[in-house]
Amino acid sequence: MIPKLREQFNEQFSELRYNAFLEELNSILKYPTDFRVCETPLFLSEEFNNELINACDEITAQLITKDFSEKSVNAIPKHLIVPNDTSRPVFLSLDFAITQSGDKFFPKLIELQGFPTLYGYQYFLNRTVRKYFDIPDDFTCYYSGLDDDEYVDLLEKIILADEDPENVILLEIEPHKQKTRIDFAAMEKLIGIPEVCITDLIKKDKKLFYKKDGREIPVKRIYNRVIFDELERKQIESSFSFFDEVDVYWVGHPNWFFRISKFSLPQLKGKYVPQCFYLHELEKYSDDLSQFVLKPLFSFAGLGVDVDVTKEKLASITDKQNYILQQKVEYAPVIKTPDDYSKVEIRMMYLWKENSPKPELVMNLIRTSKGKMMGVDFNKNKTWVGSSLAYHP
Repeated sequence: MIPKLREQFNEQFSELRYNAFLEELNSILKYPTDFRVCETPLFLSEEFNNELINACDEITAQLITKDFSEKSVNAIPKHLIVPNDTSRPVFLSLDFAITQSGDKFFPKLIELQGFPTLYGYQYFLNRTVRKYFDIPDDFTCYYSGLDDDEYVDLLEKIILADEDPENVILLEIEPHKQKTRIDFAAMEKLIGIPEVCITDLIKKDKKLFYKKDGREIPVKRIYNRVIFDELERKQIESSFSFFDEVDVYWVGHPNWFFRISKFSLPQLKGKYVPQCFYLHELEKYSDDLSQFVLKPLFSFAGLGVDVDVTKEKLASITDKQNYILQQKVEYAPVIKTPDDYSKVEIRMMYLWKENSPKPELVMNLIRTSKGKMMGVDFNKNKTWVGSSLAYHP
């Protein structure tokens, strides 16, 4: 994006420095990174950063309408509705492909989610990148005027509210085995909340508890990181079910995993949004299906995405209501590397305070690829590499 900064970063890069950076990043928290950490950040020009913010504003303006909120309830499978829904998501992420038109870069929405991403890990990643690499002082990965301390304060206010951290838990399925477990450790270090497996919850009437040092600790707020398709796939047995009426506050209510998701894409319009259709609503298909991607509505991390769409494949799908057909987006070659250019996807991360009329843009992360797809597998070389950060003036 900014050729001068890209050249400077590439010149200062070395395997020795990168390995020292990784060693410290892995030593800060109780878990190491279980995915390949991108070797480079992205430097956004002021022009592109402004375009990106315009895209975010245009899309969030559609997401916060009453009409969208009412329609979004239809996204929740009837057998997966969790009681005590909230009127808004706490967490919101917008994923943009960086495309190119002529000599200008342009953001195109790829996916979105009303579910937490790496809000803790990115804080530590930023600090460690800045320690080992020369990032200009007037460039930041934060938005809305935030700095490190203000960002952590905001996380505390939103996730903890006025509760003691030990009464607020990060809920996951076998958290110590998850690919994103480093983010759980980051949250514990930043704001003091423990990670708790759903099988370790104790339910008594409408109260929830977990054990710590032989004591039963009451749970008052849940920072939810459980993915529904994993919950169903693994058939987890626990004394607590998501569908129980319990006296807890969901920090990120589970219903928003569905309400803002791939289900939302066909409802959004504008120059930053590719064409997208519910598969079951299409009476006929495009003559050129090579220009479309088939996506299952309720998968995670790119599972089930098909980039080689044919009419025969579409005809064979029996549950068409669970799929969307999205116009392909051509990623631009953005980051210059020694052997080739990397394509980039940037995630714009929001937090929504309880009494605020709209969500607040706080940070970003990027993932890079030299492969055919983004977001498929943490471990495959040249496919999902990250996460890293984008710095902007």
